[in-house]
Amino acid sequence: MTTRPLKKILLVEDEPDIRTVAKLALESVGGFSVEACASGQEALARAETVAPDLVMLDVMMPGMDGPATLGALRALPSLGATPVLFMTAKVQPQEIAHYRSLGAIDVVAKPFDPMTLAQTVKGIWEKQIP
Repeated sequence: MTTRPLKKILLVEDEPDIRTVAKLALESVGGFSVEACASGQEALARAETVAPDLVMLDVMMPGMDGPATLGALRALPSLGATPVLFMTAKVQPQEIAHYRSLGAIDVVAKPFDPMTLAQTVKGIWEKQIP
């Protein structure tokens, strides 16, 4: 079985330092093309143009949080089936189960190691995406 390649990621993170580190780690270490957005609203405005293979969403953001952003992305015809990962420090088993019930394929725990983030994302992709 061949996994569809992961090339383009839409990263949605309100904290500038985390956004910069994650983007750099995913591009430099992972070789991915990453479009970074600072808010759910910005992600909605850019998502269809970006046409990502994967969306990585921070859970806790001001205004439109990660779950609300996921719901809004699902309403866009071209992103209705795009896989989504949540990034959060809230990683208790019941919290992870809740994020999965919303449609996320998995959760990346914060804080993450920049040197292993790309491999973590690639591993989740290969495990979840046919």
